[in-house]
Amino acid sequence: MKIAVTGATGKLGRLVIEKLKERTDDSTIIALARTPEKGRDLGVEVRAFDYANVAQMTESLEGVDKLLIISGSELGQRIEQHTNIINAAKKTGVGSIAYTSLLKIETSTLSLVPEHKATEKALAESGIPYTLLRNGWYTENYTDSLKATVELGTLYGASGNGKISSATREDLAEAAAIVLTSEGQEGKIYELAGDEAFTMDDYAKEISKQTGKPIPYVNLSEEEYAQALQEAGLPAPIAAFLAGSHTATEKGDLFNDSRQLSELLGRPTTPLSKAIADSLA
Repeated sequence: MKIAVTGATGKLGRLVIEKLKERTDDSTIIALARTPEKGRDLGVEVRAFDYANVAQMTESLEGVDKLLIISGSELGQRIEQHTNIINAAKKTGVGSIAYTSLLKIETSTLSLVPEHKATEKALAESGIPYTLLRNGWYTENYTDSLKATVELGTLYGASGNGKISSATREDLAEAAAIVLTSEGQEGKIYELAGDEAFTMDDYAKEISKQTGKPIPYVNLSEEEYAQALQEAGLPAPIAAFLAGSHTATEKGDLFNDSRQLSELLGRPTTPLSKAIADSLA
């Protein structure tokens, strides 16, 4: 049994490889990377995998039984990239595919929806058995900028009182590893979100509690928040995307109480308080 993971040198990909190594023999794992040299420290076989090179991808998927497609990071190019991967998988006879899609894709208003929907459609039409891992928001989307928030002394956003059921990358990586090393996963759709739901105000209060420094949450309009992000140095398209995700939060797109992630893990998901403590440390 050979299990391959795309984007294996990225943040989520590295964690998936780590979790797979805890569940199966290293010799069964294949890391797929655009720049294989970056994966030398993974401790598993690494194969070149350029999303624009179908011939190369086809060769690199030879002998693969299960494939995890971690959605690409290049927004606007992912439909073509993911379709290329699926076509390469068809040519080589990959047995099954798991794909990291998006939470609540049928109703979500996030701008990420079209690319994920198109990929799910391509999978459905491919004839290859597949599993959908509809991942919610990463907790790290917030904690990665935690120290800057503490230095600034204020948490800004445009999420209103919208609830966020985020999960850590490590929890989502472990879920992917469980699916890849378990039988009977084909055809399943998982809505993967954290057990704990919080608002941005809740997040600010937990930061204040752990730092001993009052950190208020200031809610802005989507336009005001996008402008603030641009003034902080973010390119306009990224600022608009982030501000839009906050508006989607207020609409409930990041909330899910199904607890499918903790059921898959067999344990509670990582609480926000621990994620904040780990980030501050």
